[in-house]
Amino acid sequence: MPRRFKLMVVAALAFTICMMLYTSRLRETRTPDQRTIQDFYHKTKGALGGSGGGAAGGGAAAKAPVVIDMDNDGDVDEEDARLAREMQSRLKAAEQQAKDNANAKAPNRPDAPSNVIGVGSSAGGQGKAAAAAGGAGASVGAAAGGAAAAVPAAGAGVADASTPQTEEAKAVEAELTTIFKRAPVIIFSKTYCPFSKRAKAVLLEKYSIDPAPFVVELDTHPLGPALQARLAELTGRRTVPNILVGGKSIGGGDDIAAMDANKQLVEKITTLGGGRGAIVMKERL
Repeated sequence: MPRRFKLMVVAALAFTICMMLYTSRLRETRTPDQRTIQDFYHKTKGALGGSGGGAAGGGAAAKAPVVIDMDNDGDVDEEDARLAREMQSRLKAAEQQAKDNANAKAPNRPDAPSNVIGVGSSAGGQGKAAAAAGGAGASVGAAAGGAAAAVPAAGAGVADASTPQTEEAKAVEAELTTIFKRAPVIIFSKTYCPFSKRAKAVLLEKYSIDPAPFVVELDTHPLGPALQARLAELTGRRTVPNILVGGKSIGGGDDIAAMDANKQLVEKITTLGGGRGAIVMKERL
């Protein structure tokens, strides 16, 4: 009995060794498949783009599409070409879908130029700067009762037939006319501006001015930005404060402080205000 068992074990081992040798020879004689997914992608893409590249090359003969065996039937045929085209179409569709999703999620996309050009107060002021530079000095500088008429005269100097005024520009001109009728001294200011507060402290607290200066807070005025832009055209000063006397700008906060320190402020304001007691200005006790 032990002898028979040993023979069976030896036979089993011999059979196992023979099978291993046989299968190893089969693997050696079989040609391995060197193709990869990337090879398939690049070959398919090149095959689909071959005809277009040949046409763009000035009429050169188009390359025959190179398609691999996609259905694994051992033969490259029309079915493989069709499958390659379908996969390329799906890849392009997936790429486009990813782009569309990214664009849909992207925040703060800019407005189209058609929605921006010609919108806002700056659109109505284009083309007026050159004319304003020539006529602003004489029109705004009218004195002795001409302060109220200074802004309309300036408006007449910049408007022409080729550049009709917008509704906002007309509203700005009308508002400036109304403001200049309020007092000979106008302080264009902003509530939060420290330079404006400094100028108002000098003109309204240190000095007594009759008629009292009229203050326009541009940051709270409905036409504030448009008024500031128009004042920049008329006076050449784009910042606040902008103090106008008799329709002429005498500067901002630093200018007021300097004239006050040099004892020139009273003479400057009373002279531009029309003289002959049109403006009474004196330092408070």
